[in-house]
Amino acid sequence: MDLGLANKVALVAAASRGLGRAVAQELAAEGATLIICSRRTETIESVANDIKGATGVDVLGVAADVSNSSDVARLVSTGVERFGRIDILVTNAGGPPAGQFESFTIEQWEEATRLLLHSAVELARHVLPGMKERGWGRILNITSIAVKQPVDNLILSNSLRAAVTGFARTLANEVASSGVTVNNIMPGYTRTERVEELARMMAEKQGITPDEFIARWEKEIPMRRIGKPREFAALAAFLVSERASYITGVSIPVDGGWIKGLI
Repeated sequence: MDLGLANKVALVAAASRGLGRAVAQELAAEGATLIICSRRTETIESVANDIKGATGVDVLGVAADVSNSSDVARLVSTGVERFGRIDILVTNAGGPPAGQFESFTIEQWEEATRLLLHSAVELARHVLPGMKERGWGRILNITSIAVKQPVDNLILSNSLRAAVTGFARTLANEVASSGVTVNNIMPGYTRTERVEELARMMAEKQGITPDEFIARWEKEIPMRRIGKPREFAALAAFLVSERASYITGVSIPVDGGWIKGLI
């Protein structure tokens, strides 16, 4: 299937590892030109070179902290200056700390809000005018299965990724007539560095090994395994493609059946 991405410019946030990197690699494999970011210059430039070497597409790596509004503005302007436009935006950010309500200060809530909600809002705010002017655009937010079925001990993520979903669903209606789609993709338990870190932390608290803790997750998943980043990235590539032009305002899980709800 030709996804029609060969002449598109995509910005993928937090793309140095995990799901962000998997999505960037998948879009590059489909021929999209890339702007990718992470906080460390050496890291993101190395990833950019790796993806360019593997796919032959043009990749710009920019050091930027998406929780910082001025960094977001600089990231977008740098990308537009290099490539002339941004057709596709994939918002993404590292997860906030795990813990229960009483373990977090208001400052930690504010930091998590900047990381998860403000970053998605600011990125969209900067790329949307150009998308509307050209009559074509794709905004895809990487959220979490916690949006539909909260995960224990992740109150910051549960709360703020749900806020991103509300923002995206409302924005989707506002910009639909301009040829811009806005969707969310909800990863389940996927073998990324973030999930492995959570497993190590939870396993240590319970006095078991990380593999034993991951096995508990796998028992909750009908497919009896955690996902692979590329399985997630395949859907992301479709949702930002030309072929997905009539899909907007939705949140789709990639979770092996973990969510128990009907819709």
